[in-house]
Amino acid sequence: MILFELFPAYTASAAIVAFALSLLVGSFLNVIIYRLPVMMEREWQEAVQSANQPDVTPDTSTFNLAHPRSRCQECGHLIRWFENIPVVSWLFLKGKCSQCGTSISTRYPLIEFFSACVGGFIGWQFGFTTLGLALLVFTWALIALTFIDIDHQLLPDAITLPLLWLGLLLNSFELITTLEDAVWGAMLGYLSLWSVYWLFKLATGKEGMGFGDFKLLAAIGAWGGVLTLPMTILFSSVAGVLFAMVMMAIGKQQANNPMPFGPYLAIAGWCAILWGGPILSWYL
Repeated sequence: MILFELFPAYTASAAIVAFALSLLVGSFLNVIIYRLPVMMEREWQEAVQSANQPDVTPDTSTFNLAHPRSRCQECGHLIRWFENIPVVSWLFLKGKCSQCGTSISTRYPLIEFFSACVGGFIGWQFGFTTLGLALLVFTWALIALTFIDIDHQLLPDAITLPLLWLGLLLNSFELITTLEDAVWGAMLGYLSLWSVYWLFKLATGKEGMGFGDFKLLAAIGAWGGVLTLPMTILFSSVAGVLFAMVMMAIGKQQANNPMPFGPYLAIAGWCAILWGGPILSWYL
């Protein structure tokens, strides 16, 4: 079944542990958000180069989520462990590189702090439970997908597909809903946006969204079941349209320029899984 009501608070200790854990994970999410698209681009470039220029030796330097070590983009200063403590180090360094004084984007500590706050909320509501841990993982994945899509208009299969399979696996034990409902949720989630994509393309000759959006909605359906889909689609569509109208009104967005849809799906899906029941009860 869907989480039709908020679970009561368990203990403050669960919220504190989840907050601290999510603060650390938030630092790693910054790494994923920056490096995963670069890794995908390098793989694509290597494939194209191998096909078009087989005699050219591709760049084989190691670049993944662990290597090379984090460094200043301006001077190459290697970030030491005490300069990499989530939020605290940024505040201590006053948002600047300790070597060259180049400003460090405020987005890094904001993502860390946001991850911690949302994680603390999950811990407060669900306590030290399997459901609580599962929703933490779900939330962390959505945060990473949201910011990658904002930056690159890309929802990597490396995150969406494991998220989908994990939802089906957990619901095989009926953690949130039944396995049958999860399977139908995944299938209808994918097909609903896939159908919209092709109808729009046949009508206009343009692509209205990417395939990653289909997979993300499928993952949301795999976690929450069929009943989360209408709410997710409705809320994400309304939010996307309203945001686009505001951005165009202030001159920050052109009508012909594409906008990422993944962030709206992620936020709407997260809310639908946690609060779908109360919202439906209130509406009906």
